[in-house]
Amino acid sequence: VELHLKPIQSMRQHQKPLVFVLNSPQPVIWNVKAENLALRVQHIFHVSQGSEVHFKQANFSLNTEILEKTLPQGNEHLLNWAQKKYRAVTSFSELRMTQAINIKVGEGAHQIH
Repeated sequence: VELHLKPIQSMRQHQKPLVFVLNSPQPVIWNVKAENLALRVQHIFHVSQGSEVHFKQANFSLNTEILEKTLPQGNEHLLNWAQKKYRAVTSFSELRMTQAINIKVGEGAHQIH
């Protein structure tokens, strides 16, 4: 599965650490293409047992930690696990039979109405 990461339009480069939890009932090879994400920032990828993460840009992997483990099954269990481990979840998606995922990372402008 192609995983394309890039900042939201209002940001030239994303500077903060990111954590991805990539769970699949079958082993998956995740091909990550990171665009305009800071290289010296620690990123973490949790992947389900038997899955792999490959990076299109070798220099992106230098500060990236890949943790392969048995992840909780079921959306609610997985979401609870992630919230306990990292205190917050900013995005959650369930996809079936996909070949490519595009994710825009960053913080949008906060507006008060």
